[in-house]
Amino acid sequence: MDPHAAAAAGARVAAQPEEWELIRSVQKGDRGAFDQLVRMYDQSVLRLAAGLLRSSEDARDVYQEAFLKVYRNIHSFRFDCSFYTWLYRIVTNLCLDHLRRRKVRKEDAAVLETSEGPVNRMDSLEEQRALGNPERSLWNRQLQDRIGAALDELTPRERMVFELRHYQGLRLRAIGEVLGTSEEAAKNCLFRATQKMRLALGDCV
Repeated sequence: MDPHAAAAAGARVAAQPEEWELIRSVQKGDRGAFDQLVRMYDQSVLRLAAGLLRSSEDARDVYQEAFLKVYRNIHSFRFDCSFYTWLYRIVTNLCLDHLRRRKVRKEDAAVLETSEGPVNRMDSLEEQRALGNPERSLWNRQLQDRIGAALDELTPRERMVFELRHYQGLRLRAIGEVLGTSEEAAKNCLFRATQKMRLALGDCV
């Protein structure tokens, strides 16, 4: 498990009574309490979004959207689950939306029609990346590109489960809670994602 995630989990358990008092204050309209709640989770949310989206710009967008949603909907929090589960559910849903939109844009833009016929953008990007790079850096870049391309081939939900398990260190039960599904459903989704990744990266894993 990622050490940041483990430390955050321990802190959440220790801080729960204080955290719930903050939430109750926010529900009563205390803006200062909300600011304090944001400070407790801002870095975790940013790390989660950045890890899932692999884009600092998109992560900042999700960060802002997530806490805006929290502020608007905090009155609906009923203390029947941990606050971090409720918050992470908001963040992962926003990330899923971004991944779905990104997948549609990539499919639409994969092939450009030019006067000379279809041109694949990815080919030209690879050529640009190779220019001027040492051999090792180029190999590492190509490997990262292959991993990124394999992740892109997953469905948004498969990618979310794969990233939450392998990059964020969440257990399957927690993933199920965050995504609003069962542990078994999360396990099956992870299995499908793992099989696709192994097929795509066969000689690298």
